[in-house]
Parts: sequence; C-alpha cells; structure tokens
Amino acid sequence: MSTPTVPRVTTSHAPHTAAAAADDGWPHLVDAVRESGLYPTRTKAEQVTRTVLTALGTHVTGDERVDLARALPAEAARLIASQIPATDRLTAARFVDEVASRTPGATPATARWDVSSVLSALPPLIGDDLVTRILAQLPTGYALLFGRADLTPAP
Repeated sequence: MSTPTVPRVTTSHAPHTAAAAADDGWPHLVDAVRESGLYPTRTKAEQVTRTVLTALGTHVTGDERVDLARALPAEAARLIASQIPATDRLTAARFVDEVASRTPGATPATARWDVSSVLSALPPLIGDDLVTRILAQLPTGYALLFGRADLTPAP
C-alpha cells in the first residue's frame, strides 16, 4: 500500500521589490499608453511603448536607471535594462528623431506624439521624485515629454 503524496507548501522568502509587484503591470502600462495616445489598437500601443522605452533605456544611467527598472513592470524593466547606455547625451528633439528612425513611417510629429504618450504614462508608475531625478540627468526639453512644464530660469 502506498502512502498518498501530499503537496508540500513552501513560503517564498524572496524580497518584495517594486518590479516583482509590478510583474503583471505591463498590460496596465500599455493600456495607459493606448489611452494617452489614442491608439486604435492595443498592438499599436504596445509597439510604441516598446520602441520608446528601448530608446529611453540608452539615455537614463546610474542609480536612476536602476531605480527606473525596479519601478516598472518586468517587461518594461527588461527593455530599459537591456540597452547599452549611450555616450552621447541627446537633446529632447534628437531623442524624438531617434524614436522616429526606429519607427517605420514615422514623422517627427508622430514620433513626438509617441514619445509623449509613453513618457507621460510613467510618472504614476515610477513617482514624481524619480521623474525629477531622471530629468535632472537629461538635457533640457525632456520635461515636456514627461508631461511636465519645462520651467528653466531665464539667463
């Protein structure tokens, strides 16, 4: 006679991180981008989100890059973290041009719309403090892309 097997219940002792908590947050991020950008399909919103986050991943460095990846859903974090940081600091306009070059059929106007749709969806996920830190390391002009006023002191 065999003894019935009882499944063993184990408790995970893995630390709770923002990325772990946000593993299922990717669909919510894509939906926020779709709503913000008024994209006709979820597929289009996901494509735009991937393109912009991949480009952003090359321009955010240091602790801000690590904290950004931790605060985002796992799929978004992978897109950020898998990029090699650029040595050239792109202006906001050149960043938009870079996104346009990665998007078939894009114009500077549609690329700016795409970038703004994605970046303005990030603050609710990552928090205003991290957005401020990211903006501090990027050249001026990015604040508008994140949905913030670009208040720079007059010379």
